[in-house]
Amino acid sequence: MCKVLAVSESGYYRSLKPASKRERQERLLVKIKEIIEEYEDNSNYGAQRIRLALAQKEIVTSYSTVYRIMKKYGLLKKVRRHPNGITREDAAAQKSENLIQRDFSASAPNQKWLSDITEVPCLDGKLYVSAVLDCFNGEIMGLAMDDNMRKELCIQAFENACKAKNARRMIYHSDRGSQFTSQAFRACLAKRDAVQSMSGTGRCYDNARMESFFATLKKEKLYKIKTEQYPMAYIKSVIFRYIMVYYNRQRVYTSNPGGWPPTIYRERMLSQAA
Repeated sequence: MCKVLAVSESGYYRSLKPASKRERQERLLVKIKEIIEEYEDNSNYGAQRIRLALAQKEIVTSYSTVYRIMKKYGLLKKVRRHPNGITREDAAAQKSENLIQRDFSASAPNQKWLSDITEVPCLDGKLYVSAVLDCFNGEIMGLAMDDNMRKELCIQAFENACKAKNARRMIYHSDRGSQFTSQAFRACLAKRDAVQSMSGTGRCYDNARMESFFATLKKEKLYKIKTEQYPMAYIKSVIFRYIMVYYNRQRVYTSNPGGWPPTIYRERMLSQAA
């Protein structure tokens, strides 16, 4: 067999011996670097996401091993977050009950949706982004961007989410900003038989999972490119590609079993149920 495969006998017997610890680490380092280089934004991965990405490639190893290797070769990064709430409560509007109560879990798609608004400084003004997140898998279902934060921005994000998945009858949770308490927005919810839920006044943790998504968007992408130096049209395209292409379909999502990206996890679950 060695002759057929053009392998020396000594080389064959060496292959039977267990690899040394150093060799195993070097092989794992190669795989880790391949994952990081697979997509531009994978450079943000920490040890836990790398471990899950390795598992998806059927390479099983411990978190501590991955952490030690990444730390040794300078592959761990830490970027500060700069949270900044921008919506303001409408004191005169009738409020909705907090139906979520910080329980961001869901047993099926389109049961619980979260939404919020964030702002991004650009060369030609501020860009406002409204997104809708499904608690089932962390997928961003709908997205809208504009140079203002009027109620139409939130209505567009909700409509985009509903049309994308033909969804209705969900619990829709947000803060108590005037955009979400407006009659126009509530009429939009009613058309889809959606039930409105709202965070308590001054309680940012009531919508913590949505806040966490925007923090991730800024930490992993926007803070790195200095958005204030680029026109709004360019930043819109960057945000759209990051969320709809990378975040939803490629990025390891630690909250999902197996770390599968949100869209991939939903598709896998639906195919298993069929």
